[in-house]
Amino acid sequence: MGKADIDDYETELAALQLALVRYQQAAIESGDKVLIIFEGRDAAGKDGAIKRMIEHLSIRYTRAVALPKPTEVERTQWYFQRYVQYLPAAGQIVIFNRSWYNRAGVERVMGFSTPEEQEVFLRDVPHFEEMLVESGLKLVKLWLDIGREEQAERLKERRQDPLKALKTSPLDEVAQAKWADYSAARDEMLTRTHNTPAPWTCAATDKKKVARINIMRHVVHAIAPEEIAKGVEKPDPAVLFPFEIAAISDGRLNA
Repeated sequence: MGKADIDDYETELAALQLALVRYQQAAIESGDKVLIIFEGRDAAGKDGAIKRMIEHLSIRYTRAVALPKPTEVERTQWYFQRYVQYLPAAGQIVIFNRSWYNRAGVERVMGFSTPEEQEVFLRDVPHFEEMLVESGLKLVKLWLDIGREEQAERLKERRQDPLKALKTSPLDEVAQAKWADYSAARDEMLTRTHNTPAPWTCAATDKKKVARINIMRHVVHAIAPEEIAKGVEKPDPAVLFPFEIAAISDGRLNA
């Protein structure tokens, strides 16, 4: 990336952050409630995108939530129970860095829940999300997709960079070995939980900065009123697109 590209990135990033600040000012007045779900393979760029998105937002009205594995008590609760307490109130933006969709992804691949529990989840989650939307919550669901080679390179960088030590996890070790299993889980999850009240939007993230810009463009258009969104370019459809079943086989989603 040359200097001109870097300058363009920084300029648009600042403009998008300003649009989000303007939106949050309006949301605090109007009482908007926003929930943004970030899902994707390990190292797909969720942390970086979220960091840039919330960098200039109000700490009081913004929360990024990344829950640890459930406690023994939480394992006995209704599955959605521990997530419900983090849902936004009026004027708030909440971002889930992984969410209840763990049940359809890592829990399925790693055997942390039973096939019966996974089936119940896939059956119930569309109804759960429909209730959230009907309550007035604005819900944005993002799947960040990364290529196998790019993931391997990023995971290698994590292991070698002491500053990224806190981003590593034991699950990193199996991300590549279970690539096909994660693909199958992703395909079923997206197919069964993409619906009109709560659609999935997919982002190609091999180019981090390009992905971040397009994700933020999408979020602004998804949640902000026209007077704010009209000044923001629409996402590049080659980078960010609404999920459809054809994307599984036509190369838009990494097999």
